[in-house]
This record gives sequence, structure tokens and C-alpha cells, in this order.
Amino acid sequence: MILIGQYDSPFVRRVAVALRLYGFDYEHRPWSVFGDAEKIAALNPLRRVPTFIADDGEALLESGAILDWLDDLVGPKRALIARSGPERRHALKVTALATGLADKAVSLVYERVIHQRGTPVWVERCRTQIAGVLDALEADRKASSGPWWFGDRIGHADIAVGCVLRFVGEALPEVYAPGGWPALAAHAVACEALPEFRAVVQPFHVTPPKD
Repeated sequence: MILIGQYDSPFVRRVAVALRLYGFDYEHRPWSVFGDAEKIAALNPLRRVPTFIADDGEALLESGAILDWLDDLVGPKRALIARSGPERRHALKVTALATGLADKAVSLVYERVIHQRGTPVWVERCRTQIAGVLDALEADRKASSGPWWFGDRIGHADIAVGCVLRFVGEALPEVYAPGGWPALAAHAVACEALPEFRAVVQPFHVTPPKD
């Protein structure tokens, strides 16, 4: 197994955390979507990360698809999400909110660093969406009674939210201040205390592509 991408990406990191929780050995190639675009393109024409190479050589191209494949590999008893029913739907909703938040945060980073501009309407729209998602996740996390979102065992929803909160806090500190969402802040602390999270940490940094 080969995981391609840098750990400052919340999408790459959520896959890496799951791999470690599942106990899989894997090779990590910290390729950049800008500096190593051609190498990534040979495996993924979208030139995006995470890109994941399974043991049979097949390339999987999106974090959700990669995790779905890993869940199938370990079986329903070990999978980090319910197999079916309301809990699965709820977990998928939380995960979708978290990854959607990450998408909006990445858009703001690109607007500032790559495009070197700040289109007011677009920036305000992204910030409004991010704040709305944070509010929804805060309320949802407060309503969960266990140490993790769905009980005593960490799952994909927990991991996605934990990875996204670190990314947004580092990349856009003016947008996410942990004090504004205390339940999420406590959740992030619990995630970052786990060895599986600590093993795959990379401070956020983006280098614009050369002309």
C-alpha cells in the first residue's frame, strides 16, 4: 500500500490515521500537488491527493473511496463506520460536513496564496459556509453523549472532523478560533492526543506554483 500526499492535507491525513488505526503498513510518498504534479499525474490524472495505490496496483483517487475500500478490506466488525442504518447515515452526514468545510477552507487558501487576491463576494460566501458548518458540527457534537461521536469507539466522522479542525486552525486562524466552538475544540484535543494522530502531523504550508 502506498499513500501519496502531504499530511498537512486533511484528506491525506484522515486516510493515514485510519490506516494506522486499522494496523496496516504502508509506504508514504509526501508528494506535493504543485512540486510533484507530473509524478502524481502518472497515477491520477486529476493531479490530486490523496492518491492511494493498493497492493494489486490499482490507484484509488479520493479519500472517501479509499476509506470505503479499507473498510471492506477489514470487514464490518472492524470498520470505522456502521454498516447500515441511521448511525451510518448520521456518520456520513458529519463526515460530509467536515470534508465540505475543508473544501471551502482550501478555496480560501488558494484565493489568498495561489491567486493572490481576495474576491470579497467569494471570500464572504466561503466564510459564511465555514461558520455555518462549524455551528452545525458544534451542536451535533454537544448532543453526543460518548467520548466519541457515536459511542466509545472512534470512527471516520471523528477522524474527519479532527483533521479538518487542525487544518482550518492552522491555515485560516482568522476563520476558526477554537474558543468559539468549545465542543469541537475538546474533540480536536482528544483526537490529537491519540498516537495515530501524532504520528502523521505536518504543519500547514503551501508553496505557490512557479510561473
